[in-house]
Amino acid sequence: MSEGIAATAPAGAPVRPGIGFFERYLTLWVALCIVVGIALGYWLPGVFAAIATAEVARVNLVVAVLIWLMIVPMLLKIDFGALGSVRQHWKGVGVTLFINWAVKPFSMALLGTVFIGWLFAPLLPAGQISSYIAGLILLAAAPCTAMVFVWSNLCDGEPNYTLSQVALNDVIMVFAFAPLVGLLLGVASITVPWDTLLISVVLYIVLPVIAAQILRSALLSAGGQSALDAFLKVVQPVSLLALLATLILLFGFQGQQILAQPLVIALLAVPILIQVYFNAGLAYWLSKRFGVAWCVAAPAALIGASNFFELAVAAAISLFGLNSGAALATVVGVLVEVPVMLSVVAIVKRTRPWYEGSASR
Repeated sequence: MSEGIAATAPAGAPVRPGIGFFERYLTLWVALCIVVGIALGYWLPGVFAAIATAEVARVNLVVAVLIWLMIVPMLLKIDFGALGSVRQHWKGVGVTLFINWAVKPFSMALLGTVFIGWLFAPLLPAGQISSYIAGLILLAAAPCTAMVFVWSNLCDGEPNYTLSQVALNDVIMVFAFAPLVGLLLGVASITVPWDTLLISVVLYIVLPVIAAQILRSALLSAGGQSALDAFLKVVQPVSLLALLATLILLFGFQGQQILAQPLVIALLAVPILIQVYFNAGLAYWLSKRFGVAWCVAAPAALIGASNFFELAVAAAISLFGLNSGAALATVVGVLVEVPVMLSVVAIVKRTRPWYEGSASR
């Protein structure tokens, strides 16, 4: 299917999901987790202290299990065989790769330094400023691999482009995440614990990708696409519940700091919001300039703007600890992800007449 042809999912194409109950109200669930986590952290400090000590090489074992439950179901949706269709949408793929790997991490590092390290610094705990910036960098350094399917579906995006782009991003992420994060943390003058970073990449990218592909292959061999879809329907709620449980742990450790300075979350959200709209707009504009069909440009904008917040949370916990500013900054990314991306969906849909009326043919 060429970029100029309307999107129609062929036989064997991935199921185009609607946004489910949990996903639609994810911001509400995150807000509830904030309240529950803070309350439990206040009432049961000993429990959270015990959980914090269950570590190997600074990787918390309880959180590691929860994060695997988050990530593996999402990676099951990725068909690396779809990489063969990249050439069919090469302009859209090129735009998104440029935004994901050459713009977004660096723009976030700049925005984090300007807003958190300078403008908002007097309002934030001095000892956590570098950690906050590190969390923002981790949030932007990995493109989203799961919720993108939902966003693309909501804006009637080309499903084969979305699948091939996500598969390609996952391959790149295996090799580029650690060097990119190390570079940007170094530029931001933050000490890079390379051993922990590499362990995080293996634990939260390489091994989950391998495990998910083995399980995917087994399911497809046993019962075809219907078996995979049925399994995903069962495990997807588990994935979201694991995310919420992780957030409760995070806010259990962050509770006292949040209660002492409630502005922290609002201030951390500012550079996140700016970078989402900036990168989405840039991807959308570049797609228009290069004559990319709207059904590819719309998901390109969404893939360019969204973040793999599950990986960011995992890496922040591994690198800086459960009660770090970095972990809190990545959680703020979860808090704003759904409403902000839904607004981007609305923007690209409403601007479709403008896009197609003046886009190059």
